[in-house]
Amino acid sequence: MSERHRAAPLAVPLWTPGVLVLVALMIPGFVFVVARFVGGLGAVTNLSQTSPWGIWVAIDVATGVALAAGGFTTAALAHVFGRQAYETITRPALLTAMLGYTFVPIALMIDIGRYWAIWHPIIYWQGNSVLFEVAMCVVIYTNVLYIEFLPIVAERYKHGVRLPGPLSVLNGVLEKFLQVADRTLDRVMWVFILAGVVLSCMHQSGLGSLMLIAPTKLHALWYTPILPLLFLISAVAVGFPMVIFENVLASASLPIEDETPVLSQLSRYTFLFIGIYGVLKIGDLLVRGTYRFLFEASAQSFSFLVEIVVGVFLPFVLLGMPTVRRSRRGLFISACLIIAGVVLNRLNVFLVGYRSPYAVVGYWPSIGELAVTTALTAAIVFLYRVLVTYLPVLPPRIPSHGTSLGVTHSVPGRAES
Repeated sequence: MSERHRAAPLAVPLWTPGVLVLVALMIPGFVFVVARFVGGLGAVTNLSQTSPWGIWVAIDVATGVALAAGGFTTAALAHVFGRQAYETITRPALLTAMLGYTFVPIALMIDIGRYWAIWHPIIYWQGNSVLFEVAMCVVIYTNVLYIEFLPIVAERYKHGVRLPGPLSVLNGVLEKFLQVADRTLDRVMWVFILAGVVLSCMHQSGLGSLMLIAPTKLHALWYTPILPLLFLISAVAVGFPMVIFENVLASASLPIEDETPVLSQLSRYTFLFIGIYGVLKIGDLLVRGTYRFLFEASAQSFSFLVEIVVGVFLPFVLLGMPTVRRSRRGLFISACLIIAGVVLNRLNVFLVGYRSPYAVVGYWPSIGELAVTTALTAAIVFLYRVLVTYLPVLPPRIPSHGTSLGVTHSVPGRAES
């Protein structure tokens, strides 16, 4: 990696107006979370015995897992397939994935009725359950992400742990731990990278497998035997757009290097995978003959058409144009379309296309559900901002006179591959 693209903490103030807005968005959600644990799900949600799941499952869990796919797709590209040119975007992708997977169990614990039993799959194994496979893969992969991120923490603090007050008694232990981690993890990191890729493929497809047990509840436009494959391919297809989306937004608010040439090259893979996904979706409709449901003029048919046109067809056409791939704005618009398509797909599968046989009234999210989902999203963005400010995740922009905008107290980093 060139010196110009070396990651470093950013010499920028943390508490900006944008960060204060994030905090303001988190506060109402926190109040509703407290109300949920005090008064139960019925106190803040529109869920019921006949409509047992809503946007907390569809967005906070199913969509969140898919949008965190940039971590394993970028790691596979740079480290498994040896595309070293993409090394500069692996750290922010890893951070986004780590934050995304950290908030999945938090959101799940808020959503499930018996939240105190969320740890049961770790102890009480059920090898015949797809849900068990998804749960264990997410648990293990989240820990793998922490291990993969640990060298970044060690690079920053291995010679400078300075906990304040009573916590200072831990300084020596933490510094020794970071030094040992810094010396040893590089030698075995390939094991965790491979494990992360395998675990991700397993639980991304596993989320699709969950819906295979609901053939009479899921609309025919989405219910298909290849649902696990579609979930996996769509997660891979949205991984790189999430990296593009995050990088463009970060560069708009932070003094970091322009990675447009790298993102432009990355979009070629997105073009390939969104094309494969589109062929699978259309081919599945034709083979199963379910295309006739497109003309039933229902909410499901309309939502399916929007999902395909906005999330698959339009970005595929845009990314097929070299001028769009070379344009930062074009890349951002294409990435937004693909992300919107995957979000809508998960909403369609878990909400729009799903009908409980005992539901007597339709489900619509309550103010509390919307506030909690907004707060969780804001918390992820807030933590991202905190971590890129104090840890070497992004490459600071280097002015023409050669003075880096990275903090002057940055410790010497290791040579990166």
